[in-house]
Amino acid sequence: MKHDLTKKDAIFAKKRTTLLINYIIMKKLITILLLVASFVAYGQIHNPIKWTTSVKKISEKESELIATATLDSDWHLYSQEIPTGGPIPTSFSFSGDKRYLKKGNTKEEEGHVVDDEIFQMRIKYFDNKAVFTQRVRLKTNEKFTINGTVEYMVCSGENCLPPKEIDLSFKIN
Repeated sequence: MKHDLTKKDAIFAKKRTTLLINYIIMKKLITILLLVASFVAYGQIHNPIKWTTSVKKISEKESELIATATLDSDWHLYSQEIPTGGPIPTSFSFSGDKRYLKKGNTKEEEGHVVDDEIFQMRIKYFDNKAVFTQRVRLKTNEKFTINGTVEYMVCSGENCLPPKEIDLSFKIN
């Protein structure tokens, strides 16, 4: 004699199957959320470049603003001069102020010029350390601060971080 499932057994089996499916979905969802959270946390914490500023007095009416980028090993910073279609070039901007006048463009060190396989072009970059200088003509003898920003992009042999913009300040004494 065959044993037929009772209505109660069928309901129990259906609930058990539903719980099992929900458990599997929940487990996958939690795994995906943990992966996304770890990538977001890694991107926010990892900062392979540190910027410092200083001012060198050239004369009574002229100073040089110096922005120095110190990079973690295996990371590099791109030049200000990058061909179109390449990575984001490093760029500086300075707030307008009647107490000084910018003289020329921001200058950079020699760096390395390579044939980049990823961007398929010749690119100049800096590793370990990069120094950028901007001459200014002072219109006053008072102490003040020149504010500016630098936008830049850094890459390693494995990946690139999104472009970032930070504030810089230069104390004129």
